[in-house]
Amino acid sequence: MQTITNLSSQELMQLEDQYGAHNYHPLPVVLAKGEGVHVWDVEGKKYYDFLSAYSAVNQGHCHPRITKALVDQAGQLALTSRAFYNDKLGAYEKFMSEYFGFDKILPMNTGAEGVETAIKICRKWGYEKKGIANGEAKIIVCGENFHGRTVTIISFSSDPDAKGNFGPYTPGFVSIPYNSIEALQKVLEAEGKNVAGFLVEPIQGEAGVNTPADGFLKKAYDLCQEHKVLFIGDEIQTGIARTGKLLACDYDGVKPNILILGKALSGGAYPVSAVLADNHIMEVIKPGQHGSTYGGNPLACAVAMEALKIVTEEKLAENAFELGNIFRERMQNLVDTCDLVTLVRGKGLLNAIIINDTPDSSTAWDICVALSENGLLAKPTHGNIIRFAPPLVMTKEQLNECCDIIENTIRNFKK
Repeated sequence: MQTITNLSSQELMQLEDQYGAHNYHPLPVVLAKGEGVHVWDVEGKKYYDFLSAYSAVNQGHCHPRITKALVDQAGQLALTSRAFYNDKLGAYEKFMSEYFGFDKILPMNTGAEGVETAIKICRKWGYEKKGIANGEAKIIVCGENFHGRTVTIISFSSDPDAKGNFGPYTPGFVSIPYNSIEALQKVLEAEGKNVAGFLVEPIQGEAGVNTPADGFLKKAYDLCQEHKVLFIGDEIQTGIARTGKLLACDYDGVKPNILILGKALSGGAYPVSAVLADNHIMEVIKPGQHGSTYGGNPLACAVAMEALKIVTEEKLAENAFELGNIFRERMQNLVDTCDLVTLVRGKGLLNAIIINDTPDSSTAWDICVALSENGLLAKPTHGNIIRFAPPLVMTKEQLNECCDIIENTIRNFKK
């Protein structure tokens, strides 16, 4: 087998095109190194990272403390499976339970696994605790959601690309418009006795950083409690300081009945996800009913604990809150003075701008290509929306430099 080294960006992109499934459409940039808020391509060009691996790298690329925890634990013990106890899992579960304020955690690996786990727990709770007839449990979801790409999850997606030609689909889900208390109340009043849960993103990231009205989450939570329905918060992208609070639900003072975490739970160093709930919910899961070979492995536990300590000790939520206000103020000035941008929205350092063109145009993509040429990496979503989510370790000076790049690129952009 030939070893491939010292290839150009173009050659490496051609390799992916030839040998990899075409399930992504990346920007034409091939990255080889990361540190803090910066990444470098194989030719050595330096960029600001304004995507953070979809908010997985909140603590910054290759944070030395996370890297050390990963290497130290990898040299000691990486995997036992759950056939045996290991010396990290119990400490990790205690740490997580106390950090987020829940009785118990069920550890998994990926975000999609976390969502699937929450769905299973919710349904089982509905049958065993709420008394829903077997096979009749429903979970309410929101349109334009993104919770992953398993068959069950895409069954309640409204994205034709995510859903098309993958059926038959999993039943048991009712979709309502996002940010509509009226729609939620209508379904609960009509079908509440068979509804086990309401699954919601506090901010819809993939849909273009759709940010609900103030109080929506609290009103939704209260309705759920009234109808004995579990409020399931998918904070895989919004959680762990991204929005300027530890959890985005904190803005409305809501503690989900079931909380789903992933992405930045490991600082981007290793796949780690988790589902948290109190005893009266989590106790429905018994041995043999759910699991994962890698879930709760020592490596994941060591990395996740260090990643969360960094969030607290480096005050990343506070930094995201402050820098987010600066960013939206700068972008609002752009909206007010440039016809190419019509809106800025978001919380903390999860933000988006809306480009004044149709969703099926290439304008947002072309702007992102121009941004990359000017040293900043971002990615469009839903056609005419550009999402901006830099690592939370960014400084004010760096943020303002990035705002200069964005403003100059857009003001000088020609369709």
